[in-house]
Amino acid sequence: MQDREVLCLGESMALFVPAETGPVHEARRWALSVGGAESNVACHLARLGLRSRWVSALGQDALGLRVRAAVAESGVDVSEVRIDPARPTGLYVKEADASGSPVRYYRAGSAASALGPGLLEELDLSRVDLVHVSGITAALSASCLDLLRAVLALPVPVSFDLNWRPALGQDPVVLRELANAADLVFLGDDESAAVWGVAEPPAIRELLPDPAAVVVKHGARGATLLAGGDQVFEPALRVDVVEPVGAGDAFAAGFIAGTLAGDPPARRLRRGHLVAAGALLTAEDIGEPLPGHVVDELLDAAPAVWADAWIRGGGVVMS
Repeated sequence: MQDREVLCLGESMALFVPAETGPVHEARRWALSVGGAESNVACHLARLGLRSRWVSALGQDALGLRVRAAVAESGVDVSEVRIDPARPTGLYVKEADASGSPVRYYRAGSAASALGPGLLEELDLSRVDLVHVSGITAALSASCLDLLRAVLALPVPVSFDLNWRPALGQDPVVLRELANAADLVFLGDDESAAVWGVAEPPAIRELLPDPAAVVVKHGARGATLLAGGDQVFEPALRVDVVEPVGAGDAFAAGFIAGTLAGDPPARRLRRGHLVAAGALLTAEDIGEPLPGHVVDELLDAAPAVWADAWIRGGGVVMS
């Protein structure tokens, strides 16, 4: 799939997670990593064999240089990332926990918040098969919202991940406008319930009638694809979860890869679940992909085999 290219556009930040077990408030060692919805997707796509570009802005500081290098190490093209000499790189801290991870953001006035629609004039879109963005960008600044609206007006397919973040104060009306203008939408049923007060796939589809496809994630239960009047559900894998942040980005990458490969609906959903499983096994946002033989075994497995699979630490499948 190396001839297919996805451009992922949005802020990424330096990420600190506890480097030891035990109560977070007692942690003396913290590990530096990288986190950002769009760059996470770009990294997963590169590992899946697609060409991916990540476009954003970082501060001219040590954390910014580390973020850019870390994304590039996954095989992502970062050549169009802007370096801002005046604004800092954003930072967030994740208190990793399997049941949910509190996140503290330190991103006000960041380099990425100064991005605007003029950025698109500098980008080569001639080889791009899909542009991936998220609702996070819309809340960073007025110019970032203008940028998203300009992206959604491009003559290129756009995928949009709702990425509801209560701390960012995202506007439900704006999020619905943006999502409905996209070609492919990802959102959790819990997110939709919090933002718009509806959680069932048919009700969500009524809110978002225009996208060619809407993927509704149901957490550990599975995911539903709504496309062309059809509704396809595929259960999630059983996973020994270390912590859940980043799994949604991994799912999006797997589904996008399956879509660009021309996979049928159920196989696209399975690709999403398989990539998400690798992310669930780590405290970081990306983690390591499952072994190739595991993916090959499960991607087209019979429903009973899929249902019995158990993804444990080290990517081991037990049934």
